[in-house]
Amino acid sequence: MAPATAITQPTAAQIARAAAAAMPAEVSTRPLLGTLGVLVGAGLVTLTGRMLDLGLADLKGHLGISYDAGAWLSSAFNASLMFIGPFSVYLGGLLGPRRLLLFAAGAFTVVCTFLPSIHSYSLLVAALIVAGLTSGTFYPLTLTFALRAIPLRYLPFTLTFYATFIDGAVNIGPSLYGFYRDHLSWHWMFWGSAVMAPVMMICIYYGIPPAAARKKDGPAPSFTGFLYLSLGLALLFAAIQQGQRLDWWRSGVYSALFLTGSLLLLCALVRRLLGPNPLVALPYLWKWNTVLLGCLLFWFRFTLCTTIILVPQSLAIHGFEPNQIGPAIIWSAVPLLPIAFIAGLLLLRKLDPRILFAVGLACTAFSAVLNAHYDSAWAALNFYRTELLTGVGQAFSLIGLVGCIVLQAIFTGGLARPERVLTFSAFFHTIRLFGGTAGAIYMGHFIADREKLHSNLLGLHVSRGNWITDQNIHAITAGLYAKSSGMAGASVRAVDLIASRLRLQAYSLSIIDGFLLIAWSCACALIFVALLRKSPLNYGDLSGMQQIPSHEKE
Repeated sequence: MAPATAITQPTAAQIARAAAAAMPAEVSTRPLLGTLGVLVGAGLVTLTGRMLDLGLADLKGHLGISYDAGAWLSSAFNASLMFIGPFSVYLGGLLGPRRLLLFAAGAFTVVCTFLPSIHSYSLLVAALIVAGLTSGTFYPLTLTFALRAIPLRYLPFTLTFYATFIDGAVNIGPSLYGFYRDHLSWHWMFWGSAVMAPVMMICIYYGIPPAAARKKDGPAPSFTGFLYLSLGLALLFAAIQQGQRLDWWRSGVYSALFLTGSLLLLCALVRRLLGPNPLVALPYLWKWNTVLLGCLLFWFRFTLCTTIILVPQSLAIHGFEPNQIGPAIIWSAVPLLPIAFIAGLLLLRKLDPRILFAVGLACTAFSAVLNAHYDSAWAALNFYRTELLTGVGQAFSLIGLVGCIVLQAIFTGGLARPERVLTFSAFFHTIRLFGGTAGAIYMGHFIADREKLHSNLLGLHVSRGNWITDQNIHAITAGLYAKSSGMAGASVRAVDLIASRLRLQAYSLSIIDGFLLIAWSCACALIFVALLRKSPLNYGDLSGMQQIPSHEKE
């Protein structure tokens, strides 16, 4: 009886040769320009969202709207980013990345040009939705193009510059906005993006070749399924972003957004199970490292709260403006370029990207512990050294994380089929957006709750009848008497001044708790990094298996 034929699994070397063969071996002007275009786009959408957050007060003053109305401006832009993320998989597979990016960048340029001139609240919300829908296509297609157009020996440097563009856009935001407002106008929060987008369009036009015509065989892509998924994610995103302001389930608006979004996601899942979609490969995502990397990306976005929330708020409580806060944050952007080159060389020298990621998390945790020595007397100067260390940690973390994600795509056959790469990119794009917003919302909720706790605990020791409190009130009253309407007025002002000091100390203690929370979250993320399975080969091994063109050898 003949033995049954055994089905052998491909070895790491076979996977590596297939991956090397699937990627170009020679760099021409076109792939370099295309890569530069998508990298500029990734940094541009990050910078635009950061500028919108920083300039929201000026935008509300321009329109003359309330705090509650202004809160929806940021949600309109960010929810649109979430909507178009999965939907760009459908559009990219249908139209091709070149056509989609050129149209989206052109529309984004026009909208950003006219945004500062809009005086109608409804029209401004609509314009921000269009800006989010168009710029949201930049992220998912970046990783797709890089994986399919860049030779393996240059891929580590592409990943490091990708991390530099994104991380740098976050860190230079306050300084850049402060420069715009002090020397130009707040209008440049949008006009700056309008100037950069045409550069991206030129690079994409000459760097990305037109997509081949899509084959008509097989089932047609489901427009309805993508619509359900994207709309559901956008509504959930808006609900999470507005939850703290609306008081969560006590608000009918929050409940409607959350429940409707959940229902649409359920409809998208049922539709996907009932009928296949040629542009979606959900089973491809169900792998150990892919799921863990998604969790780690979510976790990493939470660690960015150090530079996005904690440091700015610790200075803003003293009344500092963005141009005064910027010098503290900009130090986290200083090491980005040197770290990018160092990390690229280390990856080519066969360093495991998990080690880069772990080192970055350790640096971020140590920086947060140092920042936990914060007190209410600190100014921007006190954060320079810790923010420099934070920049090193964030750069290493992001480069190591993206390096692990790309290796996971290569060794799980992501390059074999276009729908796998598109699904893979859209998955991590969705996690990135949800992670950033959920982390910021949770940190804001955490600080608010801790401030209430510390105010209550400090208030127990500050009360009438306590000799220390009475002595301070009498001393302050005496100092304010000359500039008050009388003794009663001076006493009221003294009590208010002590209450403001109490609030300042309570808020300072809550900021310290926030830094400690970041440190502990990095420590927990290190456990997840240890659980990641090692890739069969690293970038140095893959690069060595790819044949180098003869003219480069000479």
